[in-house]
Amino acid sequence: MPRLSLSLIAATLALSAPMGRAEVRAVVVGVGDYLTLDADLKGPSNDARLMAETLLLRGVAPADMTVLTSDPSGLPEGVAVGQPVREEILAALAAEAEAAAPGDTVVFYFSGHGSQAPDMSGDEGGGYDEILLPADATNWKGAIGAVENAILDDELQVWAQGALSRGVKVVGLIDACHSDTGFRALGAEGVARGLDPEALGIPDDVVSVAGPASAPLNGDFVFLYSSQSDQRSFEYPLEDGSTWHGEFTLRLAQTLQTVPEASWAQILAATTEGMAQGSVRQMPDGEGPLLDAQAFGTGLVSQRFPIEGGRLMAGLLQGMASKAEVAVYADPAGGDPLAMLTLSDVTPRDASFAGPLPEGALWAELVAAPPPEPLTLAAPARADEGDGFDYKDWTSALPPGEAGADLVPILTEGTIAFAGADGVLDPEGPGSSPRIKLEPDETAAEAVDQFLTGAAHGLHLREVLSAATGRSLTGTAPITMTLDRRPAAGACGEVGAPAPFDPDQGVAPCDQLWLTLTNSGGKTQDVSVLYFTAAFEVQPIWPAGNMSNRLAPGESTRAGLQIEPGSVAGVEEIWVLAVPVDPDAPRVDLTRLATPEMTRAFAGGSDEMTLWLQGRMDPDTASRGFTLKPAPLSMIRQLVRLASGSE
Repeated sequence: MPRLSLSLIAATLALSAPMGRAEVRAVVVGVGDYLTLDADLKGPSNDARLMAETLLLRGVAPADMTVLTSDPSGLPEGVAVGQPVREEILAALAAEAEAAAPGDTVVFYFSGHGSQAPDMSGDEGGGYDEILLPADATNWKGAIGAVENAILDDELQVWAQGALSRGVKVVGLIDACHSDTGFRALGAEGVARGLDPEALGIPDDVVSVAGPASAPLNGDFVFLYSSQSDQRSFEYPLEDGSTWHGEFTLRLAQTLQTVPEASWAQILAATTEGMAQGSVRQMPDGEGPLLDAQAFGTGLVSQRFPIEGGRLMAGLLQGMASKAEVAVYADPAGGDPLAMLTLSDVTPRDASFAGPLPEGALWAELVAAPPPEPLTLAAPARADEGDGFDYKDWTSALPPGEAGADLVPILTEGTIAFAGADGVLDPEGPGSSPRIKLEPDETAAEAVDQFLTGAAHGLHLREVLSAATGRSLTGTAPITMTLDRRPAAGACGEVGAPAPFDPDQGVAPCDQLWLTLTNSGGKTQDVSVLYFTAAFEVQPIWPAGNMSNRLAPGESTRAGLQIEPGSVAGVEEIWVLAVPVDPDAPRVDLTRLATPEMTRAFAGGSDEMTLWLQGRMDPDTASRGFTLKPAPLSMIRQLVRLASGSE
């Protein structure tokens, strides 16, 4: 994941904008077809088109936008176009920065391959430069000591500092990656957007030059990256099977198009949540003084989409899907819904309705995604050929492989590991992809069935909850949460003093996490806490023992959990769910949804929210016909990065 600089933490200059409306200018780059490298991608041209449309919706004028893409078809009218080669990219960046006045913003968006190259200037302290690969990039050239026509992070930093020094704000959005960890995708449909140095012909004996680190950027900037520095970024086809997009770009565009006012940090958080809905373990990152500042442009006035000629003017790119439920309205904001309808024939950009539209229906708002499809697996891949293990029993226990699958089974070390849709084995370190362990007297078929049943339930529940809570960042969350970590000695010895939880630091086996939940809204809330493990299981945390989980306005409670000894590295999630209720209504306890067994045991539950959620997960239940919009549901998702039990 190329960074514009390796040391971007700096004090912000006090720069004042001139009188009048600040402008936003943009350079959008999508590199799909490489002229020399055998590294073509399917998504960047679609990404560039989608990002250009998104910037227009956010108030950027077509005349202030340059789009350099391998396929310029379908771009918004009025934007300047060109090819995504090195010379044109650098020229466009220089021109937009020069045209910007103090207080204006210049956006640089890049979709394509990234990599690393030895630092020959010494500004990385003897490390590696991060590079972006334009369409005309070639291999390493010893005569010039560089990957020919690549764009170095050093060059981008010089450009950015030049603009920042004039009082121009800089926004960088990078959907590319680099990784020197050796991760590789096995049997996956997604394509990684990064080339290892070996693929660029960089010799192993090239020694980076040691020297003082470059000065950090100084000014008003924010950079969002598609993945962490030790992860790959992937592109995938949409449901139509032919339209590809970068996962980060798709979720970022959906967030920018549906959130009128939010900070870059909020946009990053919402984008991360959107990416976390699937089984992909790709976590975006961000940095810069403008993270807490409101994003550029005016945004859309609501999450409703127009209806024209009987069709909804939103599709797969806006998060719609076949059988999704929408409410239709007469007005773009406010008012009561005229009807609840189901979508059909959903294309990347529009959709039709399964039933007749009521008179006066001109706008539609997504209410709920369709019930999740059954969990699907790709064909099994083998991580280590000729390792001497016999996988016959394991492969015979697996269902047939399918394209566009949720999980990729990988045969390794005599058992089966399950990678996400990206097909990367152990992305968080050895053992971080869940493996099936046979219990005494258990067959491979029984073990596979048990794992897949739990994984299907967990992944589907996450999708259902994410769909039910929506993406709006404009409202005030009714529940606030603070999180403390109490480190513990190995094998759960003495527990240390509590300290604020740092998501970047993560937790280790035996550590305790304590949540303080406060009802900061004006309505009574029923609160439930669930935990989503790296093995795709959902565990109930709070309430326990059928204790009361109802919080009146201003009331607080504490809930704790402990990381199990022997846990391996991985990314897990805490879910805090809140349902507003009438004080006289029965309590809503969503921990009953934690496992399939609990769901079946409480199938006769009386609260509408629980019935609705159960119905979304199981279309064959009686509640499948539930057509009213469910009660509002708020969700706080906290990612938890686990360190290996051996660390």
